[in-house]
Amino acid sequence: MAEQAVRQRSTAARVALAVCAALAFAGFVALGTWQVERRAWKLDLIARVEQRVHAPASAAPGRTEWPTVNAANDEYRHVRLAGTFLHDKETLVQASTKLGAGFWVLTPLRSSADGSIVLVNRGFVPPEAQKRAARTATEPQGETTVDGLLRLTEPKGGFLRKNDPAGDRWFSRDVQAIAAARGLADVAPYFVDAEAAPAKSGAPATDTPAWPAGGLTVISFPNSHLVYALTWYGLALMVLIAAWFVRRSENAAHADARPADQDARRDG
Repeated sequence: MAEQAVRQRSTAARVALAVCAALAFAGFVALGTWQVERRAWKLDLIARVEQRVHAPASAAPGRTEWPTVNAANDEYRHVRLAGTFLHDKETLVQASTKLGAGFWVLTPLRSSADGSIVLVNRGFVPPEAQKRAARTATEPQGETTVDGLLRLTEPKGGFLRKNDPAGDRWFSRDVQAIAAARGLADVAPYFVDAEAAPAKSGAPATDTPAWPAGGLTVISFPNSHLVYALTWYGLALMVLIAAWFVRRSENAAHADARPADQDARRDG
């Protein structure tokens, strides 16, 4: 009776182990397949963004289109807008670029078409060029046309740093918060990263950019999905190999036990 109980427990343990192995294998395969699908989605996204960036500039979404603006269809669109800059309402947002640490200069542009406001990231300035009077570039006055990339608002601040509107310290380009702090109404739910200003013909070459320096948008999409997929599929393969080793060990143990059982019966 005791031997039979031990065998029953052993069988139950093997069944439980087999079920766990099957669940683990299925789970790892599912995760690997999900990463393959994510990789396909990411490659399609990268292709679409590349197409948008290099397409001819089109009109920025107007007031009637604002509710439908979204990342999937509009992020990094090459757009054009015309209006007048409100330089006295600009906002500096902390930035880190290939030119070093400093600030983005976000300046409201009042649209010539309907009077609405779009925040334009005119470019980067270093700490010594925070004040408008310290900048080398002439501020655009009157009717201005801006080409750039449409970007969606960045709410809640930067990494581990919240925007502080009361202290006028900004770590992300939060359109709604900046508009409220500057007393702006009828503001688009996106901003535009302005392109670099074209070099003036006949101007002397210089190593010092004309602040603010535009055209510094970084377009980067991490794509490690293939590595993740191979990792999950590798774990699934390891489960299969482990199950095979366990099964082979059990078969070997049973083969060794048969002669002993037969000898015991003959002796009896």
